[in-house]
Amino acid sequence: MATSVFETDLPTLDLMDVPFDEAQRVMHDLAGQHWLVRNPFGFTVLRYDDVAAVLRDKRWHNAAAILPRMMGITNPDFLERDRVSILSAEGDVHTRLRRLVAPAFSPRAADRLRPFMREVVNGLVDGVASTGRADIVADICEPYPIPIICELLGAPKSDWQLFSRLAADVLRIFDGTLEQDLPIIMAAQDELDAYTRELIAERRSRPADDLITALIAAEEAGDKLSNDELVMMVGAVIVGGTDTTRNQLGCSVALFAQYPDQWKLLAERGDLAARAVDESMRYFGAVRGTGRFASEDIEYRDILFPAGTMLMPSLSVANRDGSVWAEAGRFDILREPAGQPHMTLGSGIHYCLGASLAKAELQEALPILARRMPDLHIDGNITWKPSQVGIFGPEHLPVTFTPTHI
Repeated sequence: MATSVFETDLPTLDLMDVPFDEAQRVMHDLAGQHWLVRNPFGFTVLRYDDVAAVLRDKRWHNAAAILPRMMGITNPDFLERDRVSILSAEGDVHTRLRRLVAPAFSPRAADRLRPFMREVVNGLVDGVASTGRADIVADICEPYPIPIICELLGAPKSDWQLFSRLAADVLRIFDGTLEQDLPIIMAAQDELDAYTRELIAERRSRPADDLITALIAAEEAGDKLSNDELVMMVGAVIVGGTDTTRNQLGCSVALFAQYPDQWKLLAERGDLAARAVDESMRYFGAVRGTGRFASEDIEYRDILFPAGTMLMPSLSVANRDGSVWAEAGRFDILREPAGQPHMTLGSGIHYCLGASLAKAELQEALPILARRMPDLHIDGNITWKPSQVGIFGPEHLPVTFTPTHI
């Protein structure tokens, strides 16, 4: 008979205010003791096979839907506007949405944007190349995704600044200051909704080669997205495709700066771009963990998890599991692909819908930066985001490099 998880003798993990590097070391050490540990909100899963099992079990629901309430948010205006999103939907609702929109997020759709990605990255590097000095976050990472998201959606260039401001304000939801930022977040959501509805109306009358047109046209057996669902999808693209990409790019550059030989190798061999992206996401992913709650009583490995139990699968610790990767603690872009994928993009039904787009953006950006920013060195201290934020990365990443000319 399974034992309730609340009655098991497990190690305890409390990483509040613990620096990132120290937190990762503690978690890796605990993973050697047990696959499961307690935390202040529930339990943390530490080993690759168990993280994969939880993420692939549909009975474990995405905690994104209950995140505001978990954080103590009681504002009725904010809670009432919490509509169904593909990022948090479950069951038949999620299956339907995913089925309708998946073709619009295919690798082929992402590949069409690669020339534009290179144009954007090169344009950003042009601004700093001759100086030999940059803040990678402010000069490259922050401005990089927005033009691509706008191009993807079909928003005109004249709206890039508006889009950037609205995206930044909507994404304050992940900053750890949700309660005080609620008025700004809600105002940005309302403005973005209105803007998106205008864009959708325009595309209904004048189709174009963009994501919104593709989503409007998406249909299976007579089923189509409603207007509200189209607005939701645009919001999901902004939330899922902006902060993750800019933070992962920052994490990857900070990582490469510690490995100058690998940076030089990437500059010389653009064919290593895909491996470089996968290895940097494995070794230092911006999305280090996720949240799930038991939608019903669940038995796993002779442990009973009562309905409502919170689990936090650690993607970052799973990504260093020695049973999956030989010398898992070594960063090497020449590493042969393992039999199983890294967990930074998730797994199961909530595997990142925009994975192809995110990988393409990073695969185009990193080799260009490596070629045009040779001899990269950290110039001073990196300022990191608080370790408890959902999407981790640098706030400031000052570097020097050998100046290059356009």
